[in-house]
Amino acid sequence: MNNSKIILYGSYGYTGNLIAQECRSRNLDIILSGRNEESLKKQSELTNYPFEVVDITDTLALKNLLAKGKVVIHCGGPFQYTARAMAIACMETNTHYTDITGESAVFEMLSTFDDQGKHAGITIMPGTGFDVVPSDCLAVYLKNKLPSATHLQLAFASTGGGFSRGTAKTMIEGLGYPSMIRRDGKLTAVRTGSLTKEIDYGPFKIPSLNIPWGDISTAWRSTGIPNIEVYIGSNNNQIAYARNSNYINWLLRLRWVKDFLKKKIDKKPAGPSGEKRLKGKMYLVGRVWDGTGKESSARLETIDGYTLTAKASVLIVEKILSGNFKTGYQTPAMAYGDGLILEIPGSKLTDL
Repeated sequence: MNNSKIILYGSYGYTGNLIAQECRSRNLDIILSGRNEESLKKQSELTNYPFEVVDITDTLALKNLLAKGKVVIHCGGPFQYTARAMAIACMETNTHYTDITGESAVFEMLSTFDDQGKHAGITIMPGTGFDVVPSDCLAVYLKNKLPSATHLQLAFASTGGGFSRGTAKTMIEGLGYPSMIRRDGKLTAVRTGSLTKEIDYGPFKIPSLNIPWGDISTAWRSTGIPNIEVYIGSNNNQIAYARNSNYINWLLRLRWVKDFLKKKIDKKPAGPSGEKRLKGKMYLVGRVWDGTGKESSARLETIDGYTLTAKASVLIVEKILSGNFKTGYQTPAMAYGDGLILEIPGSKLTDL
């Protein structure tokens, strides 16, 4: 197995392109891959990286690809359809697994491969981008400040930017299903739009909506806190839409409806422009408390989420390539501590 080669799967998507550019800026050795030959050829011509056309459903071809690298950065979502096949192939080829998912169900599924990952001598680390590096680090930081914490509330909001096609399509897959929290250690469904809060993010204070973000899985494992809720900065119109969607959940769950909405997404720009990403910032707020009334809060400011994903995912891969990794299932902060996010320029942590 090559000791320095990275497999970048789903490389020609919006975020995959950003990661490829970040790898180029750090002179890293990568192989571009995915199922679209035309897109891979164009990307290869622009980056001078080699490419291989591989459909993730072709098990033999996927294993042959992974055997050429030490680690994969899996960008080919929605990950609920692709993560299992990639992770299994990684364990069979002793290739470290990383991805950029934010899907809580995917974190839960991959956590079941902990023993198999240890046996294969590899790390299995989903969520190496904005989902969930900054929030996982914030959660562990707060747990360290208040070891007795029994409740964790995380929230995030952005300025500028917008969603990539991939993110939007993943959101469409979640339409028609309830939100989720962790209550007494168990994942618990809650009615969409039923949990809202006014949250102060620092530069602004806005209504925020509960969402089934990945931290309801990852923070549970990195902190052991049994009650976790995650919120996203929103507005009153979006919250009203979320609440009203409960009446048509049956419709939103239909495959043809999701496919129709995805086709509309394909007509939109791939993602935020470089100018928007440069101007954009992410603001995260975390709060923990226990049953005695003790509590602790902190705020984390970072660069734009997509730029952060490129930098964080490559930073983690560089650590793995240098031999700095733990085997089995890991969250970013479990493997590298709550200071990982501060290794990325533009990150600022403030106690409240």
